[in-house]
Amino acid sequence: MPETSPPPAAPTGALPRMLRAIAAVCRGMIESLPGQLLMLTVGFIAIGVVLVYFPASAGYRLQWMMDRAEAAHLAALAADVAPGGALGEDEVWALLAGADAVAVSRVRGGMNELVLYAGPIDGELTESDVRTTGWIGHVRDTIEAMTAAPGRFLRIRATPMGRPDELIDVIVPEAPLKEALAVFSRRYLVYSALIALAVGTIIYLALFYMFVRPMRRLATAMIRFRGAPNDPSLTIRPGGARNEIGQAETELAQMQTEIRQALLQRERLAALGEAVATINHDLRNVLASAQLVSDRLAMDSDDRVRGMGERLVRAVDRGVRLCEATLEFGRAEESPPVRRSVVLTELIEEAARDALLVEGEARVDWRNRVEPEHRLNADPDHGHRIFLNLFRNAIQAMSVNASAAAVLEVVVVSEPGFCRIEVSDSGPGVPPRARDNLFRPFAGSTKRGGTGLGLSIARDLARAHGGDVELVSTGPEGTVFAVRFPV
Repeated sequence: MPETSPPPAAPTGALPRMLRAIAAVCRGMIESLPGQLLMLTVGFIAIGVVLVYFPASAGYRLQWMMDRAEAAHLAALAADVAPGGALGEDEVWALLAGADAVAVSRVRGGMNELVLYAGPIDGELTESDVRTTGWIGHVRDTIEAMTAAPGRFLRIRATPMGRPDELIDVIVPEAPLKEALAVFSRRYLVYSALIALAVGTIIYLALFYMFVRPMRRLATAMIRFRGAPNDPSLTIRPGGARNEIGQAETELAQMQTEIRQALLQRERLAALGEAVATINHDLRNVLASAQLVSDRLAMDSDDRVRGMGERLVRAVDRGVRLCEATLEFGRAEESPPVRRSVVLTELIEEAARDALLVEGEARVDWRNRVEPEHRLNADPDHGHRIFLNLFRNAIQAMSVNASAAAVLEVVVVSEPGFCRIEVSDSGPGVPPRARDNLFRPFAGSTKRGGTGLGLSIARDLARAHGGDVELVSTGPEGTVFAVRFPV
């Protein structure tokens, strides 16, 4: 039975390890910001070198042709001053060799004169008129000269320096031009590489210290802050730069401070929530006893006592529901609205009576401008809480100045797709320092000892319906809030 050779093992020599290391370095350069910056710098410089090369080589070819034309002109002048006006074969060959040409002619005074000639030209002939060819044509002719087959001849037509009335026409082999272009290209490549290396290094270091290092600092600060957001020592210290990166550092430092304060507030709210949950449990037991008493009062034979008992029953029921909603708010949740059609004026009137009863109704001029036919598709309990918070805030604001008239008014304003209810008061207005945080819990209160939850709860309840609560205007003449419910 023939023996089978084992499968070849994976290469583990120095070359595979080196290839893996090179691949890792390349991957790191591609994925890192410094590597990407380096590749962009090298790429742009390489593009610049390529774009400059062709005009530079065309300029070199043009200068080479002008030199040949001037050398041919000098050869023609030497032929003019020859003894006896005639040149021997050796003199012709010497003058042509000095001009690197095989034929020289000129046009002078309208006469075309063949000055020097070495015999028939055996090869392809291409022409270049220096006087009329533009830069694009020179670039095209240069590329053609570098890629053409060997053995061609080049006919150069130019105006000699100092003789604008003459035209020199010289035919030269193209091989020396191709060799000169090759030497120029190699020299250009070496010089360009050295210049590109120096310029690229300077540009890369400048961009690295101006942009990459600050960006790394920002990224490191964010990563460290994410690991321990409660540690004040991890807050980034802005470098003081006035550019966009300096502004980003300043904003990041402010954001980290605000997040840390928010987390601290969250911890305090969590502790407060535990205390409220305990108090809420006991309060519900107290309200349960009050509910029994209010039920008996509601069944009293006296109409006045029975009316007060029914009102007390509704108040106790709302207190129980409010205790339940308090726990839900502490869990950052709100019970979804149970919508039904309600008479808007009755909803507002009941909320106003409760607010006036709590805050004092003796000096408030209450004006309900809502028409009886207005109906609203909303949760009545949520709607009652929204307007109760707005009314209580308005009455408290107007109570600051006891001598001024206190007017609380509600109107309905037409708005496409919404029922817009505006609540206005004649108070002194919302202070400027409180307007930015007006709807933030525990931050928007303008009353000493207030929690700032009223407007926040009102907005959350309105947005749960697809609407909103917003500040329309405020000032010394009063404040206007708008409640929007979708219709």
